[in-house]
Amino acid sequence: MKLSKDQIQKIALGGMLFCGVIYSYSAFLLGPLSSGREQALKDTEALAPKISAARAQIAKTKAVEDKAPASLRLLEQVQTMIPPGAPIAWVPTKISDLFKREGVEKVSARMAGELAEKELTGFGRCSWNIEVPRVDLITFARTLSALENEEPLMEIQSVEVDAGRDDVQFQRVSVSLQNIVRL
Repeated sequence: MKLSKDQIQKIALGGMLFCGVIYSYSAFLLGPLSSGREQALKDTEALAPKISAARAQIAKTKAVEDKAPASLRLLEQVQTMIPPGAPIAWVPTKISDLFKREGVEKVSARMAGELAEKELTGFGRCSWNIEVPRVDLITFARTLSALENEEPLMEIQSVEVDAGRDDVQFQRVSVSLQNIVRL
């Protein structure tokens, strides 16, 4: 069987067309599909650390949610321990009443500063300086112990005792303390 020139041209044209279709299929369809697949794999691998971080954050959130009832009870306890009103009105009175109950008559308490509490929103810390011009050290120690036991929201920062030469039985005492207050 002999092919005519026209038939040979048609076969050659069909072969070129078939090669063009194969080239177009691989270049325009398979190429973008494989590069898209590779990009999807890279994106998936990039999401793995974010997923693990999100799982860790979920675990932290669940732990905070589990601790929330205990924290709310503690917050309610703290709120009930703090008297209403400005601390400048009730702290000096409480301190002077405590010292008078222990037998120390002259006590002065003054506010040294106020800061917002970082861990407790809505609360702050007030700094106080307490001066006792003349006190027996044993009486003072007992009073300081009573202060710490009766007022859990007050924290003693420093105690300075100055023994005078005139009367060695009595000392001048200065105390710095902080307490938690509502803002």
